[in-house]
Amino acid sequence: MADHSVIGTVRAAWRAWPAVARIAAIYVAARVLTTLLMLAVGAGAGSDSRFGADASPATYVLGWDAQWYWLVAVSGYPTELPVDDSGVVSENAWAFMPVYAYLAKVVGFGSWGLGALLISLVSGFAACLLLHRLLRARVGDRAATWAVVLFANSPLAVLFQVGYAESLFLALLLGALLCLALRRWWALYALIPLMGYTRPGVLAFALLLGLYGIWRWMRRATDPLPVREIVHVIALGGLAVVVGFSWQLIAAVVTGRADAYLETELAWRRGWVPGIESFVPFEGWVRAAELWMRLWGLPEWLGYVALAVLVIGAAAGLLSRSVRRLPVEVRLWSASYILYLLAVFFPQSSTFRLLLPLAPLWGAAPRSRAGRSATLVLCLVGQWAWTAAMYGSGNTFWQVP
Repeated sequence: MADHSVIGTVRAAWRAWPAVARIAAIYVAARVLTTLLMLAVGAGAGSDSRFGADASPATYVLGWDAQWYWLVAVSGYPTELPVDDSGVVSENAWAFMPVYAYLAKVVGFGSWGLGALLISLVSGFAACLLLHRLLRARVGDRAATWAVVLFANSPLAVLFQVGYAESLFLALLLGALLCLALRRWWALYALIPLMGYTRPGVLAFALLLGLYGIWRWMRRATDPLPVREIVHVIALGGLAVVVGFSWQLIAAVVTGRADAYLETELAWRRGWVPGIESFVPFEGWVRAAELWMRLWGLPEWLGYVALAVLVIGAAAGLLSRSVRRLPVEVRLWSASYILYLLAVFFPQSSTFRLLLPLAPLWGAAPRSRAGRSATLVLCLVGQWAWTAAMYGSGNTFWQVP
């Protein structure tokens, strides 16, 4: 009886805390756990790891794609695209957007790595606050808080502590979704360009705005749609489209090649499937389905079956009861982003990282205590496995975050 009384008192005290204090406690605890995990992974790493034996978390901050962002910050973008011996464009900095790279340079006061770490950490906390606010009105405080717990401890949570732009993009994205839900239109005129020049994905937000406009139009009898809001939705959608394609134009002007950006992106894809001549929407998933079956020694037709199952499963998930409980802005964003990935992405070792913008779907996590606890355990196990593979023993083509 006494134990139950103590537990009840602790729970009551926890619920009495302001949301920002509870989320701060959750986020700090999660970052401590991730740091301990990074230390353990580094201590267990062998000399054949990309980062060497006994690598520290500070080493991981500057690992993998962080090197590209650092290169952008110190050297800018090439005016002439690098090419290989056959004249094909090779990997270069144009694949990486400038906001995170240059912001880390400013924040770090001479240490780009320090600036990158601070931005990732602070952005991760901001993303947690915004996620809670976005979900709370629809699913309640308890479910929204659990969504933050799972998000902060998710399998790729190490990205909150390394030099990747994902953390900043998530904060901007969740802020934009919250502004859309609250219909604070003017803030979106700033957030959309910031998103677009932080990380690819703003074209999915343009699709979201189109779907949102249709949804509002269909509900105008019960949810009035004044002309000024129609103008905002159309203008913001147009802005997202312009920003989404502007990087291609900027790269073309600076390098003198109209296909500079697409060829740069294809350089990474050609590392997996040589001989690709041009970008074809939706082709990446088909090529990948074939590739992975060959790598695993399985017949290619199984890849097509797996792809069909994946697409049907994603659609079923978006239509599930747990997802339908989420704000409509979250559901439309999730559908838009999944379609965007199907159109432009080539599934490879970075696939799980590319799924991070679907973070609002953590609000659809199990609602029972056992289900939430089991999901948290799976998240922590996944975090260890992913960090160990990508950072601890990372040294080959399928171990790039």
